[in-house]
Amino acid sequence: MAPLDWAALVLLSVIWGGSFFFGKIAIAEIPPLTMVLSRVSIGALALFLIARLSGVRVPLAGHAPAFIVLALISNVIPFGLIAWSQQHIPSGLSSILNAATPLFTVLVAQAFTRDEKLTASRLAGVALGFVGVAVMMGPALLGQLGGHHLPAQLAAIAATISYGCASVYGKRFRGLPPLGVATAQLFTSTVILLPIVALLERPWELPVPSTHVVGALVGLGVLSTGLAFIIYFRILARNGATNISLVTFLVPVSAILLGAAFLGEALEPREFAGFGLIALGLAAIDGRPARMLVGLARGKPVFGRRP
Repeated sequence: MAPLDWAALVLLSVIWGGSFFFGKIAIAEIPPLTMVLSRVSIGALALFLIARLSGVRVPLAGHAPAFIVLALISNVIPFGLIAWSQQHIPSGLSSILNAATPLFTVLVAQAFTRDEKLTASRLAGVALGFVGVAVMMGPALLGQLGGHHLPAQLAAIAATISYGCASVYGKRFRGLPPLGVATAQLFTSTVILLPIVALLERPWELPVPSTHVVGALVGLGVLSTGLAFIIYFRILARNGATNISLVTFLVPVSAILLGAAFLGEALEPREFAGFGLIALGLAAIDGRPARMLVGLARGKPVFGRRP
């Protein structure tokens, strides 16, 4: 990926890292599916207004069946599973399980694409990144794997499989504007969820949520959903499914660094070790550092020609 694409991936990790924070606040007062409906509908409304103001067409006509599939595997299923699982497992453990997304994306891409086949460096990079996330989070969270919260953990893993499928399926929208695709996806998700939420959770009968929960829902919808999916589809169109899935390695890194920068939280040695493993994994997948080292070993110039 180009340097600007890596910068966009880091930005996306910061925005998506906030979704675990916002979701944990909102789920305390709002049922899971109602929270998901609020998330996608607020995001759809924000992006629709931006699309109208910027003159970007929302490409629903002619693509409705494809957007239904994308909405299901990218929003409805994974968001619902994660929201339900967050009632039973801590957000840190959710982020560890979410970091399995690149692994499933690589496997799905191997089976269903021609241009993103599995390579040794890609597999090694994914494995290093996942181990890095586990090391960074530490034995306290890893020790919570299994046990009586196993169904919630399996739900979180199922969400990562759905994300992997969505990353590969989303490549078919490559020729369309990212803002239009994100808006159409969230609008379709809203339409799908409305009758389900009305039937199962009857949100009009719920107490009015507190101010901080409303704020969390707005942040979840506008930032962690609307803005996030604009960036997501832009990176996906330029760099493919495997590269966009790498954001899940960076989400916990962003969360920990933000905590250190703004909350005064101390960084521990295991976190630095985890950062290093994730960096090695990303470098292995990107490939350029390895090629530079090979070139240096063979006496070839790395930047331009030798004088």
